[in-house]
Amino acid sequence: MSKINLKEKLSMFSEHWSPKVISELNDYQIKLVKIQGDFVWHNHSDTDEFFFVIEGKMNIEFENETVELNKGEMYVVPKGVEHRPYAEKECEIMLIEPRGVINTGESQNDLTASNDVWI
Repeated sequence: MSKINLKEKLSMFSEHWSPKVISELNDYQIKLVKIQGDFVWHNHSDTDEFFFVIEGKMNIEFENETVELNKGEMYVVPKGVEHRPYAEKECEIMLIEPRGVINTGESQNDLTASNDVWI
């Protein structure tokens, strides 16, 4: 067991929308991801989704509203709620999700990332 430096881990990859696992907590994985541009509309029918902005600014669009998240802010999307994250400029975020969660939820497409990729 050792401490984890988030900036060091974030410097290890450059691709967007491809979460990387940095640790586990019980049955949950702690992931880092860089985002930029638009993601797909999706939901996670079995789990909530936790977003924490490490650096930058992102938005989470819902059917009737958009939530803006800035550095140091977090948001939990309830399970089953259709949403679409996006960021105009590169944004670095942390996700905490149950092991095995697919980034695009119920929909498979070209932004579906490989799961369980550790750095």
